[in-house]
Amino acid sequence: MLRGVILGVHVLLALMIIGLVLLQRGKGAEAGAGFGSGASGTVFGARGTSTLFSKLTAVFAALFFVTSLSLAYLGSHATVEPTSVLERAAQAAAAAPSKAPPPAITPSPPPAAPTPAPVEPKPTEPPK
Repeated sequence: MLRGVILGVHVLLALMIIGLVLLQRGKGAEAGAGFGSGASGTVFGARGTSTLFSKLTAVFAALFFVTSLSLAYLGSHATVEPTSVLERAAQAAAAAPSKAPPPAITPSPPPAAPTPAPVEPKPTEPPK
């Protein structure tokens, strides 16, 4: 539940950062209008005041990092309760006491070598 809420906020922050960055005007936006008339200091130099968009981008980026770290923390710690049906069934089978003792496994004797059938002597007939 908590992981889903944080993930939703994380995605919204990512979309807001993308939107704010696309709305901002870059440093080199004035270069085409007045490159030779002293505007090169503003193009290649430091910016004077930061705009509202740049401040919001910094705040959203900080919140994005916080949600990233919290999702990483929640993801690295496994939950105690099982999440799938198979895990629940295995846990229930392990928790239920066994009513009958497990069958004892006794080794069977090795198979005996086949013995040849006894040969019976044929009665001999007297000579005629």
